[in-house]
Amino acid sequence: MSLRTAIGLALSLASAIAVNWAYAREHDAVAAMPQFSARHPVAFVRSLLSNEAWVTAFATESIGWLVYVAALRLAPLALVQAVGAAGIAVLAFASAHGRPARLAHTEKVAVALAFAGLVLLSLSLAGSHPSDHVPGKLEVGIWIACVAGGGVLLAVSGFGLARAPALGLAAGSLFAGGDICAKLFGYGGIWLLALLALVPCYALGTSLLQGGFQHGDALTPAGLATLATNALPIAAGFVVFGEQLPDATKGTLQLAAFASLVAGGVLLAHRR
Repeated sequence: MSLRTAIGLALSLASAIAVNWAYAREHDAVAAMPQFSARHPVAFVRSLLSNEAWVTAFATESIGWLVYVAALRLAPLALVQAVGAAGIAVLAFASAHGRPARLAHTEKVAVALAFAGLVLLSLSLAGSHPSDHVPGKLEVGIWIACVAGGGVLLAVSGFGLARAPALGLAAGSLFAGGDICAKLFGYGGIWLLALLALVPCYALGTSLLQGGFQHGDALTPAGLATLATNALPIAAGFVVFGEQLPDATKGTLQLAAFASLVAGGVLLAHRR
């Protein structure tokens, strides 16, 4: 693994820690606020910006996102997202206010899976040279439309899910669309137009996640959001950006790493 990729993955981990800590703190602030209404978006934004704790958490999340963008410039999308998925362990600890004993058994297993995934990913990268390729415009356009459109449909209809998990998944789908746009933006040239989709994806995803925080604890909406945010771009890395698994044993280790990280997210999201 090159030094460039190693730095990118280290930045991804730092970003995941900041963002998931921020999710837990945002939940604590939003849960104490009056119920939001989609009919009064200005009042919704004013409530958030007038809350010092929420503003501090969101500023931390924003800094974490900028670090994530830097990681995307240095390492392939699927690997960055895989490392980022380990941030769900940070979310679990932050939601328990730093007291691991308060975590349920399945939550502890989920945290263990996240760390195991990181270890497996590290082993799979030893001596390898991961890379990605600039995608085709049609393929990436269809992928982003499906991911973002699916998020909007989830937010509107819910597909039979309770409100907190539905909004969490919807937010994660939109964040995934934004993450892919952030990767494209780093290529420069015509791909700078990805900013036109990046901003609404992140803005709407953030709004939906805050709404989800008012319908459940932090782990339900934020856990599912983190799961979707990382799982969908991991798939895009292979389907759209032309990333490839290493050969033989290292490829198996990398698949096991992806599976462990995603399984950790599923366990946390469905712990109840």
